[in-house]
Amino acid sequence: MNQPVIPEISGYAPTPPAARMENHGAHMVKIAMASGQDVFARTGSMIAYEGFIQYEANPPAVRQAASQWLTGEGAPVMKCSGDGVLYLADYGADVVCLNLNNEALSVNGTNLLAFDAHLQWGVERVKGLAKLAGQGLFNVGLSGTGWVALTSRGTPIVVDCGRGEDETCVDPDALVAWSSGLKIKSKRTMKASALIGRGSGEAYQIAFSGQGFVVVQPSEDSTDRLRVRG
Repeated sequence: MNQPVIPEISGYAPTPPAARMENHGAHMVKIAMASGQDVFARTGSMIAYEGFIQYEANPPAVRQAASQWLTGEGAPVMKCSGDGVLYLADYGADVVCLNLNNEALSVNGTNLLAFDAHLQWGVERVKGLAKLAGQGLFNVGLSGTGWVALTSRGTPIVVDCGRGEDETCVDPDALVAWSSGLKIKSKRTMKASALIGRGSGEAYQIAFSGQGFVVVQPSEDSTDRLRVRG
């Protein structure tokens, strides 16, 4: 009698956590949860967990800090607390984990997957981009020491803006996040018809300069930058 074929799955088994937040593959973040170390995560992003973890949608801290991030569906963030291991994902998007060390980060709201609850955060108006009405005028600002998980539609590139004196110019719809200490301004090509960025719809880019980095994804997402995940 033929024996059933058992697929080889050992290569996909989880490994013991080595950090607070880390990747399990390219499209998933694994978070080591412990009592008193809560996480804010994008609503609906939980795909699995081990241990005892509780979830609170639209907690008071979120309602207060994200009053400009609200829609008829409520704030797109839930509070996760407890002990165990939490796995998050966002429709197969790539996940990037960053460990802030007394640093500040400005993130496109659609690319924010999770962050340590003790970080200071809030929805902020991005200065210097008045010409880009409707495109990135509001972001989520994060600061302090702790972990952040971002999503990217494809493998992102992280550009170090401090390597030279030249500006780093980015299509606004491909922008994921940047160091808050960078100088920012809108930039327009000489000819309005020069559509050099597919996602911009105009000949505008965002120019960065100074010490810091910019995270750019290989996809131009022109939808609402603070939309609720549906």
